[in-house]
Amino acid sequence: MRDQPQPDDEDDTGRPEGSLRPTQPGVVTGWALAGLVLGWALHPVSDRLDRVPPLVTWTQPLALLLLASILGYAAWATWRTVHVRRERLLPHQAVNRLVLARASALAAALVGGGYLGYGLSWVGDVAELADERLWRCLVAALAAGLGVAAALLLERACRISNRDHST
Repeated sequence: MRDQPQPDDEDDTGRPEGSLRPTQPGVVTGWALAGLVLGWALHPVSDRLDRVPPLVTWTQPLALLLLASILGYAAWATWRTVHVRRERLLPHQAVNRLVLARASALAAALVGGGYLGYGLSWVGDVAELADERLWRCLVAALAAGLGVAAALLLERACRISNRDHST
């Protein structure tokens, strides 16, 4: 049986030590906006440097979809373990899943924003592969968005209430 948190076990916010806040939507949005700017800038920078802008193949969206699938499965398995079967994760397992979830959410937001920005930079361009780049980037951005959602679900699956600590 776990002891109830004592007043001296709390941090400055009144929350028990060792608790984590969920990833804030503003942080995820900030990473996505940073990716959007960087992705959009890739096309004009490539042109100015007389380089061929990168091609987007179907491999990139499929890789992001695979990541989203793995994270989604991990979220489902974790939710089932913690909330349905009421089993505890070992501390290192919980920390590993939380770190994976947060890092994946931020990385997928950055990458998704990057693909969206790069794709939008091709709107109205008359280049031969402009439409192909645009559509593949949009699919990659959508797959990255699924990765963000799955990562946030994994983070949510790791959450336990104080009530669950006492048993």
